[in-house]
Amino acid sequence: MEAHTNRERIIKNCIAQTSSVVKTLREEREKAQDDVALLKQLRKEQTKLKLMQSELNVEEVVNDRSWKVFNERCRIHYKPPKSQ
Repeated sequence: MEAHTNRERIIKNCIAQTSSVVKTLREEREKAQDDVALLKQLRKEQTKLKLMQSELNVEEVVNDRSWKVFNERCRIHYKPPKSQ
């Protein structure tokens, strides 16, 4: 449970950092419309942000499946915490 929580927290932190970079690059892009290198960097960061957001969705699915396996196969020996 701790590993799932830590991984989710880290992914959310990465998403927040990448979002701020994307925001900054968008502001710079509006000032310099003709900068091709800036546009390329913005697209790269946007792609990275989308991948991190999809990774967060994958993490949620993995977490749900893990709890399901624990409940189905280990219910006699494993008592889940009240939060789950």
